[in-house]
Amino acid sequence: MTVDSIPHARSSALGHRGWLVLITLCGATFMTGLDYSVVTVALPEIGRDLGFASAGSLQWVATACLLPTAGLLPLFGRVSDIVGRRRLFALGVVLFGGFSLAAALATGPALLIAARAGQGASAAMITPTAIALMTAAFPEGPRRTRALGVNGVVLSLGFVLGTLGGGVITSGLNWRWTMLLLAAISVLVLPGTTTLPRAAGTRAPTRLDVPGAVLASVGLFALVYGISTGADAGWLSLPTLGSLSAALLSLSAFFLAERRHPAPLIPLGLLNRPTVKWSGLVGLVTLGMCGGTTVLLSLYMQDVLGYSALATGTGFLAEGIAALIAGVLAARLIAALGTARAMSLGLAVQGLGTGAMVFLPVKGGLPLVLATSGAMGFGHVLTVVSFIATMTSGLRDDEQGTAGGLSQLPQFLGGIGTAALAAIVTARAGALSSTTDPAHATLGGLHAATLAAGLLCLAATALPLLIRTTPLGPPRGVSKSGTYLASR
Repeated sequence: MTVDSIPHARSSALGHRGWLVLITLCGATFMTGLDYSVVTVALPEIGRDLGFASAGSLQWVATACLLPTAGLLPLFGRVSDIVGRRRLFALGVVLFGGFSLAAALATGPALLIAARAGQGASAAMITPTAIALMTAAFPEGPRRTRALGVNGVVLSLGFVLGTLGGGVITSGLNWRWTMLLLAAISVLVLPGTTTLPRAAGTRAPTRLDVPGAVLASVGLFALVYGISTGADAGWLSLPTLGSLSAALLSLSAFFLAERRHPAPLIPLGLLNRPTVKWSGLVGLVTLGMCGGTTVLLSLYMQDVLGYSALATGTGFLAEGIAALIAGVLAARLIAALGTARAMSLGLAVQGLGTGAMVFLPVKGGLPLVLATSGAMGFGHVLTVVSFIATMTSGLRDDEQGTAGGLSQLPQFLGGIGTAALAAIVTARAGALSSTTDPAHATLGGLHAATLAAGLLCLAATALPLLIRTTPLGPPRGVSKSGTYLASR
């Protein structure tokens, strides 16, 4: 293993230094996960305080952060393989803290949106390098799986606690404190970067694939923009169709260019590996369906049950607790079942929990919300840990940054699932609106969408069978630099 890898690879114990590394990386993961959810609850107050002209322009406070992250993930994943991961990670943490402070001090819409875009670009530096640094510090085996389990829990808790904490902070103080909280977390994370691996093997001896980087960034930016704004602008509107067309053209050109480039941004051989492409598809399903269903549950609790925003955040606590339990048990389940079977089990539990939401009533549905969302959260985190462990296994060290970026991409492309489920709700609720009251019509749409999400997760349980995985037990080979490699 590398000189900075944590020893005792065959043990599941992380050790003192291992925990320092993990706390640093998970602190940054928590910070970026919190950023996407904590601001959502604060949007109405932000609009009133800074004088946003419309709800459409206010939505850019969230979208301006999402787009750069999604568009720049492949670029920074590759850059980390070239310039060094610890260096890029530390830079991302510093910039994220600086832009969070700038957002807290913003005096107008333009300044806030610019700061949010900076936060998104910084998050694109942090997320792929955090995964790559984790795989460098914890070689393949139970310790890496345990570390990924903790990371999955922290990311899920960041989203859940962001919704709850955003309401508490905004109600008790004001929205600027949500940004100050993010800046404070970055300050706490930064000293821990000294514990991270200094040299995870050798850096990639190549120049950056600039054409590929431009095409991938433009394509992903246009794709996420089209998905994010399509529901409000209309899926057949000119801006939405133009954005999705630009995404299709750019990404098609990207794959053509990568075939000819001597040092591509994303090597197609890596992308075609069964462990990468099929586990990536599993990630897209689990993240898209969980994210979309979470939005539907928020709609159910507020529009059907009549909950406040704060009470709605509390309703997601079961999902957060179940995610915590799944993260703790993930390493043991994967060791017992293997990553492929663990993925299938996670998808099955998520699918059953999501599909059972078809029984949510028009009144008094909190117990069923807690039970079904808890099952969904447990299965989701188990699936996430399993698919990331699979995607990052058996790779050369100079591929880990790229793989880290690819493993994080599904959470941003998961907006496809949210858009699809929202479309089902709209269509079904519209069909029922002439025969029942608005609450029952909305509930009928939610039932149709959650049933579809559950069935898709259950159907996806077959995907891991296409992955030729290797056991995550003791490694069978060692590279020249000493890094454990799985046999291919």
